Amino acid sequence: MSTNSSAFTSADIDEKVIRREKPADLVMALAEAKADAIVSRLKSTAQFEVEAHSTLLITADTVVVYEGIIREKPSSKEEAREFIKGYSGGQAEVVGSVLVTNLKTGKRKGGWDRAEVYFYNIPDEVIDSLINEGFTLNVAGGLMLEHPMTLPFVEAVVGTTDTVMGLPKALTEKCILEAL
Repeated sequence: MSTNSSAFTSADIDEKVIRREKPADLVMALAEAKADAIVSRLKSTAQFEVEAHSTLLITADTVVVYEGIIREKPSSKEEAREFIKGYSGGQAEVVGSVLVTNLKTGKRKGGWDRAEVYFYNIPDEVIDSLINEGFTLNVAGGLMLEHPMTLPFVEAVVGTTDTVMGLPKALTEKCILEAL
């Protein structure tokens, strides 16, 4: 994705210090923490007053729930391998949040969505290739649904694929309209 610095800002927060028991509570807390960090950074620059007149800030977060356990980004290649092997022939739930902050009014609207992903058996050589590409450490649950090596092993998605990919479109549109 190509973005310029005024259109895209990283929250740069330590997500591991924010803990919640329920997946929906966790993804909402993370989206809020990201928004707080970005708003704080913007307020410390002269840019905030100019951009706040017509800017909506959209933050989001996603986790995977497997056998009742919340999975975020894997911390190692070994953990990524364990995650993906677990999905093979099984299913996982994806829970994602969206938070829209109107920088002019301070109004915030957010929500969360969920989807279930069912997998065929994923061969070890495919898992090895995915791990060797390195992206598995940068995504919730260690697996990208849209990756060309992953997609053939997705049996079904119950819910929307955009929820699985990290930004539920219908929820985002609803939150934008409510935040205006």
